[in-house]
Amino acid sequence: MEANGAPLPFQNPIRDAISRVRFAPQSDNLLISSWDSCLRLYDVGSSELRLEAPSKAPLLDCCFQDESLAFISGSDGFIRRYDLHSGTSEVIGNHADLSTCIGYSDATCQVIITGLHKKILSWDTRMEKDLLCLVNLGSEVDSMSISGFDIMLAVGTSVYMYDLRNLSRSVQSKKSDMDLRIKCVSSVPYSKGFAAGSVDGRVALEMSFSANSDDITSNFSYTFRCHPKSANKRLHLVSVNDIVFNPLIGSAFFTGDNNGYVSAWNAQSRKRLFELPRYPNSVASLSMNHKGQLLAVASSYTYQEANEIIRSVSSGSSSSH
Repeated sequence: MEANGAPLPFQNPIRDAISRVRFAPQSDNLLISSWDSCLRLYDVGSSELRLEAPSKAPLLDCCFQDESLAFISGSDGFIRRYDLHSGTSEVIGNHADLSTCIGYSDATCQVIITGLHKKILSWDTRMEKDLLCLVNLGSEVDSMSISGFDIMLAVGTSVYMYDLRNLSRSVQSKKSDMDLRIKCVSSVPYSKGFAAGSVDGRVALEMSFSANSDDITSNFSYTFRCHPKSANKRLHLVSVNDIVFNPLIGSAFFTGDNNGYVSAWNAQSRKRLFELPRYPNSVASLSMNHKGQLLAVASSYTYQEANEIIRSVSSGSSSSH
């Protein structure tokens, strides 16, 4: 677990795979969910662990509501809200299958989950734990990204966009040029557009930007491989596990892959800016702080491997009854 090249020191090491890292909306506090069933809050600026809160099940994802509240999705099907000052938690909802994605929208005050249960479920945090919306998708969701009123979902080889004010149908669907499954999707901050990473190492970009001082907007889309062909002309077919944009420079983003590489890119120039030294494990999650100055990298074995463990356990449990 690193932030800008320096490993974060933990008195009690994280004992299992990291599922997600997320910087807080307005500080350098870093939220960390893990398969060791602990939610951690780490103050990167002071190198201090602020919170280590145990849960009853492995944590599949986490997100902030604000600086003092956070949500987690557990493998037991429960969605919990944590008070990050006291460490106390409350259950706000549950579901029948694994929810591998959780996010919060400031624009609508909704917490949204999706994943293997093939649904979008949301709760209004201003209301008393009542399920606000349930949308049946019919397919598993691999990744979710929320920006304002927009929610992006990676489903198979397509990216679906929904308006959180009306989840009854998608407002846009994009069939990717990549013919293999999309592993991750990330919204462009404060703009329309996204980047999607596939299981074979490609990234598809759809963006718009102001081309000159007259604020004339140009749209562009293209697909590229994170790693070129090797000396023997063979392609590096390595999954892109996460993508994160710089919140202040929308054309700058990072990719993290299954071989432990993190690369910085410029979307407008279509160039790699630099590559960090290779990490010893897969890059499971990336996050940038609100000022765009700190990058958190979780180097860990990834959800697919852990998911196989959970599926095996679930199968074993059902067959024993």
